[in-house]
Amino acid sequence: MLLDEELAPYAPHRPSVCTIGVFDGVHVGHQALVRRTIEEARGRGHSSGVVVFHPHPRDVLVPGTHVPVLTPLEDRVRLLKDLGADVVVPVSFTLKLSKLSARQFMSSLVQHLRLAGIVSGPDFAVGKDRGGDLPALIRLGEELGYTVTVIEPLGEPARKISSSAIRNAVGSGEVDAAARLLGRPYSTRGKVIHGAARGRTLGYPTANLRIDAGVALPGDGIYATRARADGSIYASASYVGSQPTFNGNERSIEVFLFDFQGDLYGDDLEVEWVSKVRDDRRFDSQDALVRQMAQDVDQARAVLASERG
Repeated sequence: MLLDEELAPYAPHRPSVCTIGVFDGVHVGHQALVRRTIEEARGRGHSSGVVVFHPHPRDVLVPGTHVPVLTPLEDRVRLLKDLGADVVVPVSFTLKLSKLSARQFMSSLVQHLRLAGIVSGPDFAVGKDRGGDLPALIRLGEELGYTVTVIEPLGEPARKISSSAIRNAVGSGEVDAAARLLGRPYSTRGKVIHGAARGRTLGYPTANLRIDAGVALPGDGIYATRARADGSIYASASYVGSQPTFNGNERSIEVFLFDFQGDLYGDDLEVEWVSKVRDDRRFDSQDALVRQMAQDVDQARAVLASERG
């Protein structure tokens, strides 16, 4: 779809101040950017907007890259709206879009979103070959009629909060570190499907989740988690891995909900990853695995209880 066609349905009734980016994760740095955008817009009597690129530009510009997604687009839009933005505008990042000059891109925003100001970080750039860096955007703004407000990134200079840092933390199992950068626990959502029913046989019936391809998953292991199902939140322990004890070769996600009775097949389940309990490993026997699972559940319960406390 052409940029103008995607922007047109979101035309505001008054001028807008917008921030622009991928916003994967909607982490604390993104949140600060959006809040400053809302502040600037309200101070000028304008609408506040967030323009969200999807998929990740690197997936388009470097085929085969497949950047793991922290937050699917639907959740990203919801989180950005929850911050108070008046309008959230998803824009398809395509090769055609990547070839637009900064002038062409910004002119479309001015035309369709009545753009009167943008808020960005210091490294922001748009347009072909990132030709629309901040000096260029400021010059264009003087011509097209919008202002540019720059805010400094959160975090120490050597440790800027970024989606890449969060992906690395999640992938290495450091979900507690990811939560600090996100301002909330990292979570994934999936549909409960039928599995091998091994957990039930072992005395720990689990919900097997099917997760959309491309979503970032924690590194293999056992985690203390919270599971949201049927409008309720349950303490839980979750497993990510390929079940080496049973010679498995495909990664799966299994969630054991404490003190839950019922059937979740076909339901959506959201898992909040709180803390890693241990790495995945192969056990010499099924009995050894069951003994370890009992310890894992006890440890997960203790982690979740201490967090409440």
